[in-house]
Amino acid sequence: MADKILMLALSPTMETGTIAHWNKHEGDNVSSGDVLCEVETDKATMDYESTVEGKLIKIVAQEGSSVKVGDLIAIAGKDGEDVTSLLTKPVASKREKEKNVSEPVKKKEGEYEMPHEQRQDGRRIKVSPLAREIATRNGVDLNRIEGSGPQGRIVKNDVEQAIEQKSTPVSSLAPALIAGGGESRKIPLTEKRKAIARRLSESMFTAPHYYMTVSVGVDTLLDARKKVNAHRESKISMNAFLIKLLAEVLRKHPAMLSSWNGDSIVQYGSVDIAIAVAQKDGLITPVIRNCESKGILAIDIELKELVTKARGNKLLPEEYTGCSFTISNLGSYGIRQFTAIINPPASAILAVGEIFKEVVFDENDEEMARSTMLLTLSCDHRVIDGAVAALFAADLKTCMEDPMAVLL
Repeated sequence: MADKILMLALSPTMETGTIAHWNKHEGDNVSSGDVLCEVETDKATMDYESTVEGKLIKIVAQEGSSVKVGDLIAIAGKDGEDVTSLLTKPVASKREKEKNVSEPVKKKEGEYEMPHEQRQDGRRIKVSPLAREIATRNGVDLNRIEGSGPQGRIVKNDVEQAIEQKSTPVSSLAPALIAGGGESRKIPLTEKRKAIARRLSESMFTAPHYYMTVSVGVDTLLDARKKVNAHRESKISMNAFLIKLLAEVLRKHPAMLSSWNGDSIVQYGSVDIAIAVAQKDGLITPVIRNCESKGILAIDIELKELVTKARGNKLLPEEYTGCSFTISNLGSYGIRQFTAIINPPASAILAVGEIFKEVVFDENDEEMARSTMLLTLSCDHRVIDGAVAALFAADLKTCMEDPMAVLL
């Protein structure tokens, strides 16, 4: 008997997913554990592994289709089996709802082809719907891309590589320049962007935020990092130092590692710190677990691995959920000070600004130059009282200005 293949929740917060690429095709044999397709979730692009065995009789959700969790995406069974009764209403591609987007052209029963364009040399451009959408969104000329898919078809990875190649060294996130008088365009929301909007709106309007900023002298910390990295080929990042120092202070202030739970407050038993990582279509917060029991080097290695996976949309759900505290560092962008929205389930987030030089007065009222960093703490007032946060911020300042006392 034929089996329905339904869209599964591939991340804890996933409500819908977009079929990015089918690895199997109609008529292929599938076994349990085979990767049927790649699904763009609200956090990352995930492999969809088969839980059934048989022949892939019918693909219902085409590439580029946005499908709700629990809806039908395909049917597997025995060769020649009638599956008419299992078919539900067709899953609409999110591109079909956009203005001025052509409908797929039906060739013969069960087979569709997107309308095609021609290259400048007269050859036909074959491109998947998702790749076409990404190219349009980022202003990529399909004429300049050679596809790596079947029969030279342009797929998602081809377009993403083209985007990376045309990015400037300053920032791969820089907006494209537009000429005056151009037409406005409507950009479809990705599942990730929808999730970011929903979660941060809930956080901002549910948790009563308050903020406090502390000015920290970091010359000693910079010297310590310089000495540690002096003979290292792979330099330890400033974020690794921040995470370790923050973990040591959080151990002394367990109230900062708490979460609002409606009728109770959950206080976490480990220091699991998330750090915001920018992606082309949003951001994600990979989590370094048990930071209190790890050294700076171990944290740095793990952090670099997670950031690489994050930028490649390859994080697993357990690698970006369940933090007890979050860091957002925009110092590398030249941002001196900012406030950040709390990342649930944590009740606090630390916004880290750039390191800058300023003139201050020492204990003898003599002028001196100092390297300074501004740290802004956002807290949920339901969980963390102002005095608690102030004591934490003061201890963090002391720790960062004399890091060796803690690290030794």
